[in-house]
Amino acid sequence: MMELTIKNQVYQFQFGMGFLREINKTVAMPVDGMPNVKKNVGLRYTVMRLYDGDVEGLEEVLDIANKTQTPRVTKLLLDEYIEDESTDIDALFEEVMGFLETANATKKDTLSVLENIEREKEKQKAEV
Repeated sequence: MMELTIKNQVYQFQFGMGFLREINKTVAMPVDGMPNVKKNVGLRYTVMRLYDGDVEGLEEVLDIANKTQTPRVTKLLLDEYIEDESTDIDALFEEVMGFLETANATKKDTLSVLENIEREKEKQKAEV
């Protein structure tokens, strides 16, 4: 479980099955060969956003990961925390990615996305 201290209050962030179900609901894509069937792929999409340094994606992950925790962090508090000059945003990205890479519910998809990104980068290097 990840913890952040925001304005002297400790907030916990859980990257379990509840998180996975909620984040996956954020993006759905059609399944090839199956009309009217969609698969929820929000985690895979969000990992790509985090890899690219998308701060809104980071805040969305934190918001969803805290959804079942007490106390509940607000988006306004997350905005203030992220905007605070003393917050090391790069370290925060790394910490969140570290939890996604190691939590049982998220690690397979997260590592798969990261491997695909690296493969594509290698392909692009070889083409140049």
